This record gives sequence, structure tokens and C-alpha cells, in this order.
Amino acid sequence: MSTNMSTNIGTDMISGADVLKEVVGMLVDVVGEDFLLDLEVGLDTTFNEDLALESIEFVALAEKLQQRYGEQVEFAAFIAGMDLDQIMRMTVGDLVRHVESRLRPAGV
Repeated sequence: MSTNMSTNIGTDMISGADVLKEVVGMLVDVVGEDFLLDLEVGLDTTFNEDLALESIEFVALAEKLQQRYGEQVEFAAFIAGMDLDQIMRMTVGDLVRHVESRLRPAGV
């Protein structure tokens, strides 16, 4: 699968495993494959402690999320509802669950 995802078509049927795979692909694009060689990114991986993401990398991740999922998944709005401690403890799983919740068809 290509990590250059430029469309938000076909998000209705996406599973948590698919979202995780796509988020990991976006992280590879943002921080570089070499950085992630010694780290298996999973749901418990933290953005701050494990990945050491900087603010510019969060911005790049937000852009990739918007390119892939469109307005359905608003990363800025997601983290805007958090305090600094929550942001510092945020995991890949937190983001995956947010994406899943925003893509879930109404009534499901």
C-alpha cells in the first residue's frame, strides 16, 4: 500500500486495523522510515515519549490525516479538546479510535 494517500474515498468500511496501518504509514512519511526501524508502532505507542514527535511533525501528520480522510477527521479539533498532559500522553491508539469514530456511519 502506498503511503501517499491523497483521497478520502472509501472510508465507510475502514477497520481499526486499516486505520492503524494507514496512521503508521503516515508516521513513516512524517518522521522517516529509519527513525522507526527500532520501534514497532502499535496502539500503545505514545507520540511524545516513544516517537518524540515535534510540533512541526504533528502539523505534517494533521495534513496527511486531512488529505486521506477529509473534513471527517479533524485532528486539530481532536487535540483542541485536550489539556497539555493529555496531549503528552496521547497514543497512536487514541488517534486510531478517534479516526474510527469519525468514519463510523451514523447509527452504528
